[in-house]
Amino acid sequence: MDVFFIPQGSMSYGAVPQRSPYGNNDPAFTESATGFINPKGQAIPPKKRGLSPWIKFGIPVALVVIVAAVVGGVLGSRKSSSSSSESNSDKATGDEVASNAPVATATNVLAAGRFATATDSKYMVPIYPSATNTALFAAPTIAAGASTWPRDSFAPANPSPLEVRPDRPRLIAPKYKWDALPELIRNDPYLQGWNETIFKNASDYRALQPITYLMDGPSGILDNAREFKMRIKAFGYAYQITKNTGWVDRAWEEIQHVISPQFGPDDETKWNPTHFLDAAEFSAGFGIAYDWFYDVWSDDQKATIRAGVIRYGLNHGTAVYAGTADFGWWRTNITGNWNCVCNGGLTLASLAILGDDTTGVASGLLGQTVDNAKANCARAVTSDGSWAESPNYWYFGTTGHAEMASALLTATGSHFGLLDVNPDYFRTGVFHMYVSGPTSLFDYGDHGPPKFSTTANSMLLYGDQLNHPEFILHQREQHDAAEPWSMFWYNPAVNGAFWNGLPLDHFFDQELVQWASMRSSWTDDDALYVAIKAGRNRGHQTHNDLDVGDFVFDALGTRWAGELGSGDYRSPQYFNSELQDAERWKYYRKATVGQNTICVANGNQNVESRPSVEHDSSGTAQGSSTVLNIPDDSTAFWTTDMTSAYFEASSVKRGARLLNKRRQFLLQDEITAEGAVQWRMHTNATIAIDTAGTSATLTLDGQTLKVSILNAPSGAQFSTVQPVRPAGMPEPLVPDQENPGVTVLAISLPAGTYNLQVLFNPQWPGMSDSDFVTPSSVPLDNWSLRSHD
Repeated sequence: MDVFFIPQGSMSYGAVPQRSPYGNNDPAFTESATGFINPKGQAIPPKKRGLSPWIKFGIPVALVVIVAAVVGGVLGSRKSSSSSSESNSDKATGDEVASNAPVATATNVLAAGRFATATDSKYMVPIYPSATNTALFAAPTIAAGASTWPRDSFAPANPSPLEVRPDRPRLIAPKYKWDALPELIRNDPYLQGWNETIFKNASDYRALQPITYLMDGPSGILDNAREFKMRIKAFGYAYQITKNTGWVDRAWEEIQHVISPQFGPDDETKWNPTHFLDAAEFSAGFGIAYDWFYDVWSDDQKATIRAGVIRYGLNHGTAVYAGTADFGWWRTNITGNWNCVCNGGLTLASLAILGDDTTGVASGLLGQTVDNAKANCARAVTSDGSWAESPNYWYFGTTGHAEMASALLTATGSHFGLLDVNPDYFRTGVFHMYVSGPTSLFDYGDHGPPKFSTTANSMLLYGDQLNHPEFILHQREQHDAAEPWSMFWYNPAVNGAFWNGLPLDHFFDQELVQWASMRSSWTDDDALYVAIKAGRNRGHQTHNDLDVGDFVFDALGTRWAGELGSGDYRSPQYFNSELQDAERWKYYRKATVGQNTICVANGNQNVESRPSVEHDSSGTAQGSSTVLNIPDDSTAFWTTDMTSAYFEASSVKRGARLLNKRRQFLLQDEITAEGAVQWRMHTNATIAIDTAGTSATLTLDGQTLKVSILNAPSGAQFSTVQPVRPAGMPEPLVPDQENPGVTVLAISLPAGTYNLQVLFNPQWPGMSDSDFVTPSSVPLDNWSLRSHD
């Protein structure tokens, strides 16, 4: 399809005030500009990077191209050694700034800089210096009297979703925040770095052609919608900061394109409402465009935007709430990302045009979406904070939820309970912190589509609104922090270090997920990290795997045991059912054989599993230093009886334990099975197995991991197998995806009773063989904090 271009030059704009010293000559529109607004006046080139194989698995090629656009961390190369004492001068810093201003708090002066000195270019996680600074790395607080946002003068006594602030913009970033932002940027290194990245991204998007219509099977045009929204946010931000109307022109080109006859069907289904996420995200983008460029749109342009968003988005939302649409399933008892994104998009668009809309569509929807989201979207968080779908779908759900809550707050003066109707909602910030390992997420289940306009910046809003400064401090270091929402959700008065006082272990016991997070440090990117789960095999909005007992393992700056992630969403019946015979479970990445767990008779686990868990921790917490000296008695363990997940086994139990000051990891399985047993672990490592078969040496990223079978039962030996369905498993309707670069380390045994104890020994620098311990053999039911001393 030819790209539809909109002729320029027909628009006229009145005089607009300027906030930026660049005025209408901002560097993003000069021939040689990178798009960064660098306080020192010099262009900062973007950095190149590679991607972890685990990040690549299951992700469309489009994401590999676009993911670099939302990088806001301090970019640098992956460390070439495991030393954590590398000097800052050895790291490339893509948006690092410096100043001689005196230090008052950790964030309101440039002299303090940013805590993370670089971003790991493989896994895109922050790298922290080896340092102790009790002044900067204090306990998390929001400092009273520190430089922050002025108070909003709009404070209605009786807020209503139908009564909005009188000034513009009204969505997420009111005028008083835009007015205050330049000074905050000058005095805060995080805002400064994000601002630079946003301008670079806006310049990159500006150079692209308008979005090409792409119907991607069951995922519809969701990537189109989210990329449109991402571009509009960036263009709107650049315009509001510089008042350069070139950004308005570029946004108008994009807007006209996605409502033109050349973009998809030339009828009411243009935004694909049958996959309502698409229409919702387009609606959100149109709402942002209408509101953030409101002062320069002509009356005709406003009418065009209103007509487009009503015809292609909001009218379909009205049909959903009237019960006349067959694609409104997401509004009833759907506690997941669909409800959050759909209600959020409808709400942003309706708030944006409210007062100008003469059809009544906007006010009608606002009478529905808020209460519906409170009853559904806000309930996606379990009582202990886990997101019901998967750790990656947390991003989509919380983004929709946060956008909706923030827009309501700024436009009407209240979130109407959306942030606190679920008293446990704040715990999802805890979930996100603990599901994030030294290399990447414990990313069980589906990973979802590309995160064009989706980040973890909900943590900034939740931290500020729900008084959890540790959420803000954690997220501000992440590579995805740099996008327009962060500029307004971030509270510059935050102070301290997220890790100060934060326990190394956390256990999530709500039966839907049931999982554990155990680590040796929050700030050492070489840290040991074990995350392992039990939970139910149903009830996750068809985004889970059959994966009771699944685990990931990080050490020495790399992921040794990882997740394969999403299957191909276009595969037949991929989302149709969670029942035992569902087609979904025939696809390798969703089947039990595709997980790091025990397989019995090459079969899938029982979807009606009800495992139980036990656990304990020594309670070790990190202090103010980024360097943590682990006490001799520091340990943690987690066990599960997962017998209910198996059909041909009378007993299956699994336990994970940290040993030797959290430098070793023991995985123990106790199994009595009537079918053949296989222990499986997916890895990117190269594997060498010794002649006895009870020890394997794994090498990856220049690091080494030794894995041993302790007290090996007769016949227990390591082998390597390919990540494909074993012979005899039911064939899926279409061939499985390939899993390049992945090998399965396995232990295969006939039916019987076994105690498999697998010890993981990362080869830490400076540790000799005598420094490693060989633990005693202790039955799982007898595990305690001191059982392996």
